[in-house]
Amino acid sequence: MKNTTGTHNIFTGNMLKITALILMTIDHVGAHLFPDIQFLRIIGRLSYPIFAYMIAQGCEYTSDRKKYLGNMILLALLCQGVSFVVQGSLTMCAVVPFSLSIILIYLLDYMLDKRSTKSFFISLGALFVVYFLSEMLPSALKNTDYSIDYGFFGILAPVFAYIGKTRMQKIALFSFALVLVSADLGTIQWYSLLAIPLIIMYNGKRGSAKLKNLFYIYYPAHLAVIYLIGLVIR
Repeated sequence: MKNTTGTHNIFTGNMLKITALILMTIDHVGAHLFPDIQFLRIIGRLSYPIFAYMIAQGCEYTSDRKKYLGNMILLALLCQGVSFVVQGSLTMCAVVPFSLSIILIYLLDYMLDKRSTKSFFISLGALFVVYFLSEMLPSALKNTDYSIDYGFFGILAPVFAYIGKTRMQKIALFSFALVLVSADLGTIQWYSLLAIPLIIMYNGKRGSAKLKNLFYIYYPAHLAVIYLIGLVIR
């Protein structure tokens, strides 16, 4: 990806990820501890777009694609296991759509590399499976709370960011995907578009600190703490 190094590009990948972690924590505190304070959820709408864009960046620049996907799937299984045990919930957290996004991106590259009928139908089949899991299965399980965070378009958002050839193409396609997500979910999800200026200020650099495993550790840890506080309060 061609990077712009103007003075307005002030955020490294590390800075964006830390910002997203803070916004996500505020969102989860609002969701689990203070559900009546909508402002906390509004602030939290900015976290998913940042993470989603960085997922696309991770797929583009990771040196070990299998490990990258494996870590995300393991994190998803851990978080969903804790969520089910503590809350009995079948709602799939944001790590699940991220895992599906990575799979779709890898299969897209596979299809473009092989350019065969087989690769096309494998990719198309995966896209249908994702649509089934995110849009059709919730209707079939309407007597449960099963759903996948941000739905089908939320899963496609990192894919849109990935397929752009230039920095501005990536941002434009990703912004379009956020509009689709917001139109699908409605209400406060439209505030997620406020994350676009932050992403525009991303300079394409990782940053000096090695924070590769921070998200993998912080995500389940902060959820566990919030769940425990919720149990104490209740």
